[in-house]
Amino acid sequence: MINKIAPNVADAIGTVADGSTVLIGGFGTAGIPSELIEGLIAQGARGLTIVNNNAGNGDAGLARLLKAGCVEKIICSFPRQSDSWVFDDLYRRKQIALELVPQGNLAERIRAAGAGIGGFFTPTGYGTALAKLPSGEPKETRLINGRWYVYETPIAGDLALVHAECGDRWGNLTYRMAARNFGPVMATAAKHTVASVRTIKNLGEIDPEHIVTPGIYVTKVVCRTSEAER
Repeated sequence: MINKIAPNVADAIGTVADGSTVLIGGFGTAGIPSELIEGLIAQGARGLTIVNNNAGNGDAGLARLLKAGCVEKIICSFPRQSDSWVFDDLYRRKQIALELVPQGNLAERIRAAGAGIGGFFTPTGYGTALAKLPSGEPKETRLINGRWYVYETPIAGDLALVHAECGDRWGNLTYRMAARNFGPVMATAAKHTVASVRTIKNLGEIDPEHIVTPGIYVTKVVCRTSEAER
């Protein structure tokens, strides 16, 4: 019998190797899987590469992960905002590396990994510093129908942490409004996906037409316990 429901966060996350790439859903503070991030901190992995839309807000969630010294590199679109002081401090002290990726490119690079696409050409970033690899070498470019494009590679993860609304024991997920954001594409692009949910439904209770992430992409589901996460 397939049963992907985990009794607690620690069991859901399991073992995470040092140096892993972790995809974390969320758009600012919407849809951040805070309890799963706390579990990742407690698990103790170091030297992580984190993929998220931004680089943390305030002192909670992703910012706590950075402050705990778990992260070596972050790949994101918006590293700086008014409350990104944790990232700002680490970056200025050269304690964390940054790969800046335009938001559309970030979503498509993650989607490409999940879809098994080897890469894609996009006009976004051509002629700018973003058309270079982290090493400083220029990315491949190509003239297509009179317009220049930059070649972008997929972003795959060892682990994805996502915040969903409902789940069942097969791992099928639904999301609530803007909390959906990067969760569905990240779930497809990681070797293991852990989802925190507000409620766990019986099999058949979730209308198949409403399932956004099929259970085949999900490794573990854990129910949130704090009211703040509901």
